[in-house]
Amino acid sequence: MTEDRTAATGSVFSGSAWRASVLTLFPEMFPGPLGFSLAGRALEEERWALETVDIRGFARDKHRSVDDTPAGGGAGMVMRADVLAAAIDAVHGPSDERPLIYLSPRGKPLDQARVRSLAEGSGAVLLCGRFEGIDQRVIEARGLEEVSLGDFVLSGGEPAALALLDAVIRLLPGVMGKEASGEEESFETGLLEYPHYTRPPVFEGREIPEILTSGHHGRIAEWRRQEAEKLTRERRPDLWEKYLKASRHRD
Repeated sequence: MTEDRTAATGSVFSGSAWRASVLTLFPEMFPGPLGFSLAGRALEEERWALETVDIRGFARDKHRSVDDTPAGGGAGMVMRADVLAAAIDAVHGPSDERPLIYLSPRGKPLDQARVRSLAEGSGAVLLCGRFEGIDQRVIEARGLEEVSLGDFVLSGGEPAALALLDAVIRLLPGVMGKEASGEEESFETGLLEYPHYTRPPVFEGREIPEILTSGHHGRIAEWRRQEAEKLTRERRPDLWEKYLKASRHRD
């Protein structure tokens, strides 16, 4: 179920689907890629619901202004606290338990644990910033959780919101064809995922590792674990250290 709302109030959702409200200056960017493949099919099946909210609908002047010059001077523009607060309040009432998330490069890095916790909840309200950012006072007044996709800067929060939603939606019940297909993916066990192979058996002189065609499931599982550990140790020493600490704690 998809809904487009400008300055209306009250919930547009029905049923028990996981509910996403996206506050943005560009509602036409949604569902975008989320309208295809697993996420798109799940949207059609109403396993999740999407509401897009045009922030400009809550502007207070005839020019529909949502930003102003930064206090203290400097380049760029800052999104206004009063406009953003009105947009947030229109979709997130006192009884709404969904987290309020502001996509921001200075936020806490998004990880698989946070994605899974979001998938286990009832939904999320995502605020997509633009320009130089948003007024700090609305972050504090509405208790926004700042979330970052990584140490880089995007032109706006919309691409980050799409990525976050994609990560969450695939974990919702019934979205993936095989529930076990997500259990061994990167980050689910604290490790990067092991290498994959399929036909043909020989590609440009490179053969599939013999162990994978042995039919010995125990040895295959051990090989995959070792390869996952090797990749994580080489490429993500930060994750490797966390994995080792967790392993020692379990022991």
